[in-house]
Amino acid sequence: MMRLGNSDLRVGPVAYGCWRFTQSTTAQADRKIRTAIDNGLTLIDTADIYGIGEVSPGGHDGFGAAEAVLGDVLAGSPDLRAQMVLATKGGIDAVRPYDSTYDYLTAAIDASLTRLQTDYVDLYQIHRPDLTTPMAETARALNDMVQAGKVRYVGVSNFTPAQTRALSAHLDAPLMTTQPEFSAMHQDPITDGTLDLCMEMGMSALAWSPLAGGALATGKGANVDVITVIDRIAARENTDRSTVALAFTMGHGADVIPIIGTQNLDRIKQAAKASTMPLSARDWYDIVEAYRGEGMP
Repeated sequence: MMRLGNSDLRVGPVAYGCWRFTQSTTAQADRKIRTAIDNGLTLIDTADIYGIGEVSPGGHDGFGAAEAVLGDVLAGSPDLRAQMVLATKGGIDAVRPYDSTYDYLTAAIDASLTRLQTDYVDLYQIHRPDLTTPMAETARALNDMVQAGKVRYVGVSNFTPAQTRALSAHLDAPLMTTQPEFSAMHQDPITDGTLDLCMEMGMSALAWSPLAGGALATGKGANVDVITVIDRIAARENTDRSTVALAFTMGHGADVIPIIGTQNLDRIKQAAKASTMPLSARDWYDIVEAYRGEGMP
């Protein structure tokens, strides 16, 4: 278990994302959540936008559907709520398309709590920065959520380091997380200051798409040189590409927690093994150099 940012929350080294939960019935979703928690994936990540444009076999469609499916799981199995660190996100309405105004966010958290059938979430993140709303106004909404007991901790997603600092300057409590896209196929957070800022501010990085949308598992559409290195390491350790790719995200000096979203129970179990895979610093740099196409300076 590891600490989430500078909070008092402890989470597993890999998180489980529910963005595909509209594909599940309540019973199917329950099995996935239990499998994740039983294998140490205790941070459960979702967002209000997940489900938009999709039809769910569980009876929840469109905006908020993934939260609603998870809410049905929690309502049917109240014991699960205490076993997880529950995170959701708000601020995308798919029309504006981003809205981080005070009125929107305060309504959004109430709607999320209703769909999730819980009184609070452990972590609430602004899903994407709204460039038309002052950071002070967004911070006021987050401050009030925490003050009201609806949210324990706050974070951001897809924010630049400068945007993160700007929001942080107006918050009553420090940001605990940032959620960037990060994988062996998308290494920008290493060089754009995101992971450095995590170490500066004591935030955890929640890496979305750590398998590059499945490309690092299948090899389709992936950088051939990167796959070659990953395959060499996987063969040496008698494991699979996905495990090596997840271990890569955790190999950075910052606290990086990859979020997986597989709907396959066996793959959930396999993902948990990534945190114990012996990826050396040389292995890690080999993947970085393969991605860059040149040696480290």
